[in-house]
Amino acid sequence: MFRFGVKSLERMTGVDARLVEVAHFALELSIVDFGIPPFGGLRTSAEQAQLFADKKSKADGFAKKSKHQSGKALDVFAVVDGKASWEERDLAIVAAAMLQAACQLGVKIQWGGLWKGFKDMPHFQIAD
Repeated sequence: MFRFGVKSLERMTGVDARLVEVAHFALELSIVDFGIPPFGGLRTSAEQAQLFADKKSKADGFAKKSKHQSGKALDVFAVVDGKASWEERDLAIVAAAMLQAACQLGVKIQWGGLWKGFKDMPHFQIAD
């Protein structure tokens, strides 16, 4: 059974409790370990703007806000052979666990890997 490390737990501070609960349950269900990257949880406008400037986000943090800024989103990375993996295959396995956990808990979430156009494989958010 996998457990979140201290850094991943800290990175979920301020994230919607339902999404945190989903992530914890998903970690129990998943056959692939996963964690939360830097800026994977709650973000300030300045942090969001920097990610936009670095071309790592489509939201600039001001005119177009990210769900991360309201604590309604969480990004993950897979852990394979003790290292962070951003491979689509690994993230899809984590996504299956996240979607299953959300379904079982009755929490409506969206996975960025299912979006048309820009696919954001590490991204999960509370559905509006």
